[in-house]
Amino acid sequence: MEGSPAINRRNFLKQAGTLAAVSAVGGIPLSAFANGDLVSLTILHTNDVHSRIEPFPMDGSRNQGLGGVARRATLVENIRREQRNVLLLDAGDTVQGTPYFNLFGGKVELELMSKMGYDASTLGNHEFDNGLEGLTSMLPYANFPFLTANYDVSNTPIKGQTRDYIIFKKQGIRIGVFGLGIQLDGLVDPTRCGDVLYLDPIATANSIATRLKHDYKCSLVICLSHLGYKYGDGKVSDVILAANTRHVDLIIGGHTHTFMPKPDFIRNLDGEETIVNQVGFAGINLGRLDYVFERQSGKKRLVTASTHEISKNMFLAKGAKNSQSTQRNYIT
Repeated sequence: MEGSPAINRRNFLKQAGTLAAVSAVGGIPLSAFANGDLVSLTILHTNDVHSRIEPFPMDGSRNQGLGGVARRATLVENIRREQRNVLLLDAGDTVQGTPYFNLFGGKVELELMSKMGYDASTLGNHEFDNGLEGLTSMLPYANFPFLTANYDVSNTPIKGQTRDYIIFKKQGIRIGVFGLGIQLDGLVDPTRCGDVLYLDPIATANSIATRLKHDYKCSLVICLSHLGYKYGDGKVSDVILAANTRHVDLIIGGHTHTFMPKPDFIRNLDGEETIVNQVGFAGINLGRLDYVFERQSGKKRLVTASTHEISKNMFLAKGAKNSQSTQRNYIT
């Protein structure tokens, strides 16, 4: 991350809004916004929602009452009303976990994600639970792309239904997003994933991120990863990926259902910081990262990172769109 200054956490949280916060943390005058010299971008993200359409039942369990697509959709819509530039992204395993998937084969999940306005997702291992035929039937219900750069699907029924990457343009700022999936061998029955070929995620990431950064002039390169956050045996994970690549600015992770208290900042091969984040599972949380870009240079700062817990108390605060009791902020 370029130009990230040291920040006093307590003082930052006293700031009253994004503009004031940017001015405080970066020494950027508010006039820069008025003159159009700066562009803000809000990234919202989920992972491993696992067909959790409704909130967890009130049965005394640890997650009782949490989650729910309707609540998440309301929160996302509120944020979109407040912020001009928003991307909503997912890191895979959108299906499997409730009877909705057993009964409807992924149709409900992807239709709801489409209505919510997701911009992109990647394939998790559970997307293959009904085999390639089931995946072929499910994918058309998504009006957003599934990004799977390290899966060669050219000899499978889903050929042409996924992409390696996509580029978004927000007020002249280019954001490149690509996806990486976990090795399916040992996780998925071979009869269900067929001739899907797994490519080295590190080599793939380096190739695509370099292309996005240099050829397409992306100011921000995001990886939607279903590799998993971290392992003890040296298996490729988000942490290892971050340390062994160049030009990847942000890794939004999944698979390990990790509730990260704050994002990780990991030095890449060039000594620059790659941000790694993941927000648990089942739609309990919505992750949020707010960036500011200098329009001419494309240089960026991460201004805030926060996690919104999806609960029935989210909108109870009078006069507030998001209850502070359900939002954890952490400063980078």
